[in-house]
Amino acid sequence: MLLLTLGAILGIAGPALADGAQAGADVHVAQTLGDRDLTVIIRRVAEVPGPVHVDVVTHAGSPAGEITLTARAAGAATSTTKVVLGEKPGFHSGVLRIDRPGPWELAVDEATIPFVVPALVPSPWENATYGGFIAAGVLLFVALLLAVFGRPGLALVPTAGVIAAVAVAATAALLSPSIPPLAPPGTQLDPTFDNVNDPYQRTSIVDFSRPPVNLVPGVRGDDLVLSLTDGSSGRPVDDLLVHDSAFIHLVVVSPSGNLLHLHPIRTAPGEYRARLKAAERGTYALAAEIARRGGGVQLLRSSIEVSGTSAARPQDGKAALATEIREAGRPSTITAGFGERDLQPWLGMLGHMIVIGPVTDSPAKAPIWAHVHSMIPPTPGLPDKPDESVAAYGPDVPFTYSFPLPGKYFVWIQAERNYEIVTVPTVVDVPAAKGVSEK
Repeated sequence: MLLLTLGAILGIAGPALADGAQAGADVHVAQTLGDRDLTVIIRRVAEVPGPVHVDVVTHAGSPAGEITLTARAAGAATSTTKVVLGEKPGFHSGVLRIDRPGPWELAVDEATIPFVVPALVPSPWENATYGGFIAAGVLLFVALLLAVFGRPGLALVPTAGVIAAVAVAATAALLSPSIPPLAPPGTQLDPTFDNVNDPYQRTSIVDFSRPPVNLVPGVRGDDLVLSLTDGSSGRPVDDLLVHDSAFIHLVVVSPSGNLLHLHPIRTAPGEYRARLKAAERGTYALAAEIARRGGGVQLLRSSIEVSGTSAARPQDGKAALATEIREAGRPSTITAGFGERDLQPWLGMLGHMIVIGPVTDSPAKAPIWAHVHSMIPPTPGLPDKPDESVAAYGPDVPFTYSFPLPGKYFVWIQAERNYEIVTVPTVVDVPAAKGVSEK
């Protein structure tokens, strides 16, 4: 009976397998690297030491050439490889090697991308489950030996131990699915070799929040430079997380009203840079969306004067727009029709909609800036989290947004096709709610 009970409990112990330390996942990071718009994908690391595969996705308009990938960490051997980017946009691959878990940095030419290689560490309840069953097996064997050699009285002691060990293992196995999983390494605490190798170590920190960030923009040559500092200490902010496939989503509106959706590269702690292609002269309005470790998502706004010389070029992305604009404060719908079912995911989404308004003078003075997503619908036969290699979505890209104030809004819709980001501009007039007068 004891053997049957042990076998039955072993049969339900499976959920404990899902509670080990996280093995990591692919990291997608959009990068505006000079004149190139890239997506760098750091593939999940299967074993340490071992290879780390890196895919570099180029988009239409990115020049061909060669980039250098380098993986480095404190005290570890550096690994470097070259990746040749062809004229045709798409995926280009390189392989690096890592020799330990912990915080690493991937250099893509002058850009640097921090990432974490998690250690494969069993959880305490997983240890309790397997340890209990192993102890029960050993004690059961001892009890059987004592019974065979005529010591039934002494056999009661290991038999009691078997029952206790099975109870511990079964309790751990049954309760483990209800125990909240640990946050992935580096999302709440700064990643170190110690806490990545032992994520279950105790910490005295109970409040993981971080102060707000100060944004100071500048211009260096053809590049827009963002300086991020801590609102409390004034020190450089170097704890940004990958949020919707980028460290920073930078929305830039030119003096003529053109939209740039950039993803600045990290060039130093607290310093990010992005190329302003064909810069116009005048005031650029900026909004940077970031996610800070333990601090949640923040939207930082600013403006900057640029002494450019290029003439304005109107954006002319085409899509059939169907709108149902309701009064301010109520959900409105905007659907962009792109004609064919061949859209690719971009930044993990089917489409993006940038909203600025109400605009009466300059977009820099508009009180409302919003970044709205159209999610990727679940599609039979396609992966749950497709990357840009899957071109099977659309043709309609719907958005829902509640414009909070009446007035004129500038709206841009973006989607990806053939590795090209299509930007569709439009203007929306939002009426005031009934019985509410505009001021």
